[in-house]
Amino acid sequence: MTAADVILMADRIRTMAAGPQPTALAVAGGTITAVGDRADARNWCGPGTEVLDLGSATITPGLVDGHAHPVMGIGLTRGVDLSHVRTLSALKDVLRNARRDGWLEGWGLDPNAFEGAPVTFAPLVEALGPDVPVFLRLFDAHSALASPRALELAGITGPRPFRSGASVVCGADGRPTGHLLELEAVELVRSILPEDCAADRRARLQDLMRRMAATGLTGANAMDFEEDSLELFRALEDDGDLPLRWRCAPFVMPGAELSHVVSLQAMSGRRWRVEGAKFMIDGTIDGGTAWLDEPDTHGESTACFWPDPEEYAEAARFLAGRGVPIVTHAIGDAGIRYVLDTFAGLPRLRVPHRIEHLETMPCDLVGRFAELDVTASMQPTHCTHYTRADHTDNWSRRLGKLRADRAFRARDLRDRGARLALGSDWPIAPFDPRGILAAARLRRPAGSPDVDPVLPEQALTARMALEGYTTQAAAAAGQPDAGRIAPGFRADLTAFALDPLTAEPDEFAESPVALTLVAGAIAHRA
Repeated sequence: MTAADVILMADRIRTMAAGPQPTALAVAGGTITAVGDRADARNWCGPGTEVLDLGSATITPGLVDGHAHPVMGIGLTRGVDLSHVRTLSALKDVLRNARRDGWLEGWGLDPNAFEGAPVTFAPLVEALGPDVPVFLRLFDAHSALASPRALELAGITGPRPFRSGASVVCGADGRPTGHLLELEAVELVRSILPEDCAADRRARLQDLMRRMAATGLTGANAMDFEEDSLELFRALEDDGDLPLRWRCAPFVMPGAELSHVVSLQAMSGRRWRVEGAKFMIDGTIDGGTAWLDEPDTHGESTACFWPDPEEYAEAARFLAGRGVPIVTHAIGDAGIRYVLDTFAGLPRLRVPHRIEHLETMPCDLVGRFAELDVTASMQPTHCTHYTRADHTDNWSRRLGKLRADRAFRARDLRDRGARLALGSDWPIAPFDPRGILAAARLRRPAGSPDVDPVLPEQALTARMALEGYTTQAAAAAGQPDAGRIAPGFRADLTAFALDPLTAEPDEFAESPVALTLVAGAIAHRA
C-alpha cells in the first residue's frame, strides 16, 4: 500500500455506510486509501505522513451545499445587512444610521418587516427624504425596493413590459411604488449602481469560500455562472487551490442562446466545473410571482416566469438532448407540476435532473420525484427563517392555510423514496450547514427553543439530514466516489467537535468545526 500523505484519527468516523465504524483513515493523492482502527495507522505511515488525532471529534464525509450563489451573492450582499430587521421602525433607524457615499444599498430585507402594509418606498422617504438614491434587495433576491431618487436616475416613471414575469409595481395613479419584482425589473436600477473593482470582487469571493470551508463545507452547487464568474474562478485558482469544490449551472432566461450554454459545459478548473443549466419556472410566493394552481389571497401568483411555458420545455429538451442536466427553480404547485411533466419526457442522464425549493405542493406530486428519478433540492431555513407556525407571516398569508399546510415537505419526499439534497441558497439564508442540519430536524431556527416548529411532521431524522449533505448530495451530482468514507472515495472530509447523529440539534449548531479536508488538503483547521 502507498504510504499515506495524511492519517486522521477520531473517536467516531461516520462512514455513511453499514458495518463497523472505524476510528482511523488514510489519505494519499487526494483519495481515501484505507480505513480501520487507530492501531492500524502504523501500517499506513511513511516518512512524510502527517498524523492528526482529533480525539473525541466526529469525522463525516465532506458536506456539500446543494444550492448557493457565490458570484451573484457577492454582488447581492453589498451595503447594509438588513436580514435582522423585523419592523418598519427598525428599518428606518438602520437607514438613518447607515454610512453612505452617494448611493445607500442594503440587502436581506424581509417583507414581513412591513407588518402587512404594501412594500413601498414610503419608509425610505420618511427616514432619509426623497433625494437620497436608495436600493434595497429583499431577502428573496427576486425583488428590490428603490427610492424616488433611484427610480428617477434609472428613468423609471411607470410600468414597463418585460420578456419574463417581471414588473415595476405601480399604484392606482400609475406611478411606481418603488417595488421591483423579478430580475429584469430589478436590473433597471442595479445596472446604474457603482461597480465593484475586480480585485475587490476576487477578495470577497475568496473570503466567502474560506468562511464556508470553516463551517465544514467541502463543496457546493453554484446556481449561476454569470457576469465575471469565469474570470473570478480562474484568477483565484491562479493563486492556489479553492477552499472548496464548485459545480456551476449557468442561468437560462427566456430567449437565451442555448448553444452558448452547451459550450460552457466544457469549462472546468482543478476544483470547479460547469455542469448543468439553471432555469426558473416561477418567482416567489412573497412577491406574488410564484406559479400556483389557484391565485394567492392577493389574486397574484398565477403565471409562469416564461411568457410561454412551452418555450421552457423546448429549451429543456434541447439542452438535455445534448447531455446537459436541467436544474429548475419551482416554488408553486403549478410550476412544480409543469416541470415534472417536462422532465418526464427528457432523457435520463448520468447527473439527474433536479427541482429547487419546492415550497408548496399537493400529495399527488410528492411520489413523482422517485418515479422520475428527479432530485428534490430544498433549503430547510427557507421554512424556519421566513415562515411561522401560526401562519401570520407574509408567505403563509398569501398562500392561505390549505397550501401553507402542505409546504416544505422534506420528510414526505424522503418517505416516498425521493433523493433529497439540502442547502442554503446563500445569500438568501446563511450558508452554515450546522444551523441548516439543525433546522431540518427541528423545523424552527436553531437556538430558538421558544419558537413553535413549522409543520413538525416534516422534520427529518438526524441521519436523513446528514445524508442530504453527503450521500444524497453525491447521488444528485452523479458522483459515485463521493459522499461516503471508504477506500477509493474522495478525501473530502469534515470533522466536528460533536456528533451530528447524536448531539442535540441546538447544541450541534454551535459546535466547533475541527477540520475541513478537500482532496486530502487542509482547507480549514481550528
